[in-house]
Amino acid sequence: MTTVLAIITALLYLTAAFSVYTRLFKAKGPNPKLFFSLGCAACFSHCLLISHLIFSDAKVNFSLLNVTSLVALIIALSVTALSLRAKINLILPGVYTFAGSFLLIALLIPDSGTLAIDPSQVVLVLHISLALLAFGVLVISTLFAIQVNFINYKLKTKNISAVNHLPPLMQVETQLFRLLITGVLLLIASQFLGGLFIDSFFAKDNLHKTVLSLIALVIYLVIIWGHYHLGWRGHRIMILSTIATAFLTLSYFGSRFVREILLS
Repeated sequence: MTTVLAIITALLYLTAAFSVYTRLFKAKGPNPKLFFSLGCAACFSHCLLISHLIFSDAKVNFSLLNVTSLVALIIALSVTALSLRAKINLILPGVYTFAGSFLLIALLIPDSGTLAIDPSQVVLVLHISLALLAFGVLVISTLFAIQVNFINYKLKTKNISAVNHLPPLMQVETQLFRLLITGVLLLIASQFLGGLFIDSFFAKDNLHKTVLSLIALVIYLVIIWGHYHLGWRGHRIMILSTIATAFLTLSYFGSRFVREILLS
């Protein structure tokens, strides 16, 4: 059942990505009704899949593949919802392609690792939930930074036709920093809960995760400070956001990937 559902979901995501990509640089741009309908169908199917994978037992199974799938869903659901209010055509194909491709690749990887959490552990569940939400929002903000840099580059080279169907540069930049600040606040809340209430947060086995996530947090804070106090924008913001997101990805998934996938 889950295999069939994963294939259907992946095909919906990839079809949505194809519908955007094939018309991305045409004058009228992609058909919003088409890609939004396909995106919603893919997200709904993905929600059903996640419910089977994570909540199938009495405990919550946060294995690496399940968590990655959940993050892909959070990002896909967020950008699909954002597409109602903002023209984010440049972001959609990448997000949908990643989500669809991951679901197909995950079918080929044995999910030997498990992290079962009792739902009664409220603080731990809240800490993980906030961390995953923060990661999803910060990944989207990084994608927005890439879009800002793309629009800025095309405007500087006077290639106006390439950005006709994209939103104004300042609008995208405003949305970028709203997302970035939201993600940072979620990350701070997650780290605060972990440090204050979870005994193993600073344990030797988890120390590298904590250090990497704190490094990422510092870089994000530097980006926000640099933008509002020094006027940083464009290429610098994109590079720093990418570096911070890479640190956060290593923190959340690096060691678990080695332990649960490579060494399983």
